[in-house]
Amino acid sequence: MTTTDAAAAPDWEKRFRAPRVSLPDWAEDAPDRSLFVSNATGTYELYAWDRASGRQRQVTDRPNGTTDGVLTPDGEAVWWFSDTDGDEFGVWMRQPFGGGDDEPAAPGLAPSYPAGLAIGRDGSAVIGRSTDEDGTTVHLVRAPGAEPVEIYRHRESAGVGDLSHDGSLIALEHTEHGDAMHSALRVVRPDGSTVAELDDTEGGTKELGLSVLGFAPVAGDTRLLVGHQRRGRWEPMIWDPVAGTETPLPIDLPGDVGAEWYPDGSALLVEHEFEARSELWRYEPGAAAPVRVETPAGTVSGATARPDGTVEYLWSSAAQPPVVRSTSGAVVLDPPGAKAPPSVAVEDAWVEGPGGRIHALVQKPATGEGPFPTIFEIHGGPTWHDSDAFASGPAAWVDHGFAVVRVNYRGSTGYGRAWTDALKHRVGLIELEDIAAVREWSVKSGLADPERLVLAGGSWGGYLTLLGLGTQPDAWALGLAAVPVADYVTAYHDEMEALKAMDRTLLGGTPEEVPERFEASSPLTYVDAVRAPVYISAGVNDPRCPIRQVENYVDRLAARGAVHEVYRYDAGHGSLVVEERIKQVRLELEFALKHLGGGPVQGA
Repeated sequence: MTTTDAAAAPDWEKRFRAPRVSLPDWAEDAPDRSLFVSNATGTYELYAWDRASGRQRQVTDRPNGTTDGVLTPDGEAVWWFSDTDGDEFGVWMRQPFGGGDDEPAAPGLAPSYPAGLAIGRDGSAVIGRSTDEDGTTVHLVRAPGAEPVEIYRHRESAGVGDLSHDGSLIALEHTEHGDAMHSALRVVRPDGSTVAELDDTEGGTKELGLSVLGFAPVAGDTRLLVGHQRRGRWEPMIWDPVAGTETPLPIDLPGDVGAEWYPDGSALLVEHEFEARSELWRYEPGAAAPVRVETPAGTVSGATARPDGTVEYLWSSAAQPPVVRSTSGAVVLDPPGAKAPPSVAVEDAWVEGPGGRIHALVQKPATGEGPFPTIFEIHGGPTWHDSDAFASGPAAWVDHGFAVVRVNYRGSTGYGRAWTDALKHRVGLIELEDIAAVREWSVKSGLADPERLVLAGGSWGGYLTLLGLGTQPDAWALGLAAVPVADYVTAYHDEMEALKAMDRTLLGGTPEEVPERFEASSPLTYVDAVRAPVYISAGVNDPRCPIRQVENYVDRLAARGAVHEVYRYDAGHGSLVVEERIKQVRLELEFALKHLGGGPVQGA
């Protein structure tokens, strides 16, 4: 696309094409060396940034993009994960920070799904792997190219959490108890011997999780910052696995709370999420309470404390595009090129539902009065949540005269442990009860036109779309499902091992052990009841929602002549190519406007 064409493009396309950057990650012992992700070339790739000289260079260049990378502590090298066309199955590669040839970082390890990575100051690395054959294994590589030594193995899912400053302790998250939603922690030495265990599940009988937030960044300090759910939400505490002590922290903020260390270990940078917004705080161990770090209202998608004590953070709101800022007042990293046009702000809606108050975010066209054609854009996960953050997809629908409703249904994070854990066994059906309650509110309030309601989403949101079209056939005028679970039994057998473990937790067993639950929660069960036109997009290399189970669902639609369209693309669980993403949104808009009525897609 020429510069002239880009300038003439509609706002919804400009939002996708506008150059974006992630929050820069910096090398622990060389803080002037940073790594970030950007779409500057039209594909999301890794970039190295030498802050001292200002030099930036592209590290990776692959047709389907690259986003998983990490700097070595000395800043001398970049590790990046190399899969095949988005299939998430591959190996770690290593490239000098200043540029040069890529080489396998651990040539003795066969391709796998990644399960965590921690790199030591002595050149060693702890690498987590997952395969269908072996489950999870963790390996120690003592130097680049050295023979890996296996230090952990289990059939259930697990992962590398962190490596202590001196490399003597390794923190692992594991689900050996069989509950993939609630991890336990184990700290081991490099030889694999256990130092200490921390398990809040009581052998899988109690649904409380733990997470690794990071070892103290100080030589000889064995303190580990961990997240726990003991008070009904995520919050941090300090655990010393060597001393055997646990230190609760007086951070009494509503909602979920995470944290990371300041570089000298003297304080914690606290990230607080509550009711779809987020904010930052500083807490010094031993203090009575944290101190607010001022940020604008909206969503902080990531934050890090620098050695000089300033905090850098990636911020956006539904109305304003993302920017990397510093508490010093500066914009830290401003990519060249046209900026993304703003969108409209979100409004909060609280709706009484069968499981409690449901929080929804609503965006309305800036002009015109309701009721509007309305798209329910359902988030994936399911353990995720929509927030007051900039999103080009919903903004495109607003530009075309649609109201957008995003529902943080039961299963979403950010509203306490009970809300997140509520969807077990009646998987999919519980979420749809909440969506139905918000749908009813949207019509009664005058927001939504009941004859032009669209159910849409990607991944778990795509799954709920297909399930909702079959179980609530009179409620929806149209469905748009991206990379969905469509046939739950086939999806289980074809998906990556870590997701098999999650499905066993959610549904209480395998398809052979609890066939009635898989049947009740599978969109394929209800496909013959679907009346609305259906648009489905799927990546042919997707390991999370594999293509075979999507084809099974499509075949059933086709067999009865149901109105549907299918778009298949050569990538995995979504695309990292900007023009491909624009194409997908355009196809969805065209499908909706064709069946619901309305003008042409802007710019088509």
